[in-house]
Amino acid sequence: MKTILQIVLWIVCIGLGYLIYKSVTGPIEFKKVKQARFADVISKLKDIRDSQEAYRTVNGEFAKDFNNLIAFVDTGQYTITQRRDSSYMEFDKTYGIDLLKEVLIIDTLGFVKVKDSIFKGDARYKNMMSVPHAQNNEQFVMKADILDKSGYRAPVFEVKVKKDIVLYDQPKDLVDRENAHISVEEVNGTEIIVGSLNEVSTNGNWPPIYDKKQ
Repeated sequence: MKTILQIVLWIVCIGLGYLIYKSVTGPIEFKKVKQARFADVISKLKDIRDSQEAYRTVNGEFAKDFNNLIAFVDTGQYTITQRRDSSYMEFDKTYGIDLLKEVLIIDTLGFVKVKDSIFKGDARYKNMMSVPHAQNNEQFVMKADILDKSGYRAPVFEVKVKKDIVLYDQPKDLVDRENAHISVEEVNGTEIIVGSLNEVSTNGNWPPIYDKKQ
């Protein structure tokens, strides 16, 4: 009985030691996983933002879905222009004399493909809708609209994904704590977002640390 009791006590001690170890190292490992996965997600959100800004430059608005956005990146092109000032003399009938007229001349120098400009020959844009590390091939949620701000109509877009999707296999208590974060050093809220449907902004809700990693 004494031997059995000693074995049981040793098992209990090992179990308690493991729980203490996990309580210390668990949050550290979670942070490493979180930052690595968030960095991959944010990198894709930046690709989407760059593609959307190119789409707006050419079309005057943002793409409402990924099919249109990817097709645009695949086939669209920028017009390369040069702006220069010029002037000439023109006879003015009102004053009866020649007057100097100043004009702005825009010369078309050529064209460059959007996918070459943004992705440098990389074909990753074809899969930009897929959320990195998602368990069931979830996609980003993307919307575009026209926002009326004091009579000024501005195109806006928003792309987002829930943190739960990216951290699906992590401890629930740590994920819940992550979703409740309010800090300038963290991605606040329950989602990772770029752009806004309520403000004229193409910023993301992530802290500068993720920009430095890029």
